[in-house]
Amino acid sequence: MSHSLRTPSRRGILAAGGALGLTAVLAACGDEKKDKSGGSGSGTKDGGPWSFKDDRGKTAKTDATPANIVAFTGVAAALYDYGVEVKGVFGPTKTKDGKPDVQAGDMDISKVTILGNAWDQFNIEKYVGLQPDVLISTMFDDKGTLWYVPEQSKDKVLGLAPSVGISVYDRQMTKPLERILALAESLGADVKSDKVVTAKKRFEAAAERLRKAAKSRPEIKVLVGSASADIFYVSGSDLSADLEYFKALGVNIVEPPEKAKKASGGWFQNLSWENVDTYKADVIMMDNRTSALQPADLAKQKPTWGKLPAVKAGQVVPRVTEPIFSYAKCAPILEDLAKAIEKAKKVA
Repeated sequence: MSHSLRTPSRRGILAAGGALGLTAVLAACGDEKKDKSGGSGSGTKDGGPWSFKDDRGKTAKTDATPANIVAFTGVAAALYDYGVEVKGVFGPTKTKDGKPDVQAGDMDISKVTILGNAWDQFNIEKYVGLQPDVLISTMFDDKGTLWYVPEQSKDKVLGLAPSVGISVYDRQMTKPLERILALAESLGADVKSDKVVTAKKRFEAAAERLRKAAKSRPEIKVLVGSASADIFYVSGSDLSADLEYFKALGVNIVEPPEKAKKASGGWFQNLSWENVDTYKADVIMMDNRTSALQPADLAKQKPTWGKLPAVKAGQVVPRVTEPIFSYAKCAPILEDLAKAIEKAKKVA
């Protein structure tokens, strides 16, 4: 995502939870540069020096393997799956009713310090109090912008500890999966454990299942959407790590024209609810984040939603718009989509 969106527009998109929703915020410049690094890290379990070369091409270094880790919620959840626990998180962590947000994964959120639960929230005093060894986040642009680190306080925040950025921009999901695994290993995770090996095998089997499903049902069109009170967002497959991978596996994704995606930097097209039937689709994947309206809400609030063929056929499935990049969490994403395509009736 890029930066031609000014703050009011950003907030509008954030409030709306657009198709790549929150991520759209950072996306409008549009250069499509690939990894600068591909490097990994080093650390020792006996407390020796640690380093990790991130996707900005920068190397974070500490005198010992970091113990006080602070991370964006989704990254923290991925590290948790590898046995690496963090002290503090920022980003969507707790819902209004106090339950774990979908982006918190299996973490016990009562055991982490939440520095900010929404966009532009980051409690610097609490951050300092954690005596952070490293801060880790994802990146949704090629400018090195760390996701959910507020723009107005980023210099202060990033001056307090080394930082690591893992890119999820304009690459297939296999790349951030590899990078998070390498990061977890550098932080002391046993990546050869039965649990990790089994999860990776499950992911590979799921990818093959999705490839076969897509090949056997090429006529099934999949639309990727996100909903707000005023706008229905339709994502194209470019730029998003999950959708780029689905497309590479052969999934027939509905693609809005580039011109229509221009306002969002290439991520998605905005449709009014009157025009929600612009594209024909057999399966609709809907943004599962708490920032977006969910299908149950839409059924009550938007009559045009209920008229869509895929909705009538019950062929609406969640889209994990910001995946937790561990093999254990990404395998079910592929399995669920494969199942949806295998079972889908041609309705569009």
